[in-house]
Amino acid sequence: MARESKSRFAVDDVNLAGASFNDVNLAQARFTDINLSGAFFDNINFTNAVIGKNCSVTGMTIAGIAVAELLAAYRSRPK
Repeated sequence: MARESKSRFAVDDVNLAGASFNDVNLAQARFTDINLSGAFFDNINFTNAVIGKNCSVTGMTIAGIAVAELLAAYRSRPK
């Protein structure tokens, strides 16, 4: 019988407030119930990343542009 693939690393119920991560590969990682309030991302590759349901983007910016405004403009674009 084939062996089941298992995650090499799991973090549950941990407070990493103020932590710094550099040169980290999170390809195919899954995040659930994560609080990124006040987090800062620079030089991040979000290619094919998915933001699922129940996500708050209040106050979030991308390159200085409010994400809520970007989404509102996208939703109201002519189709």
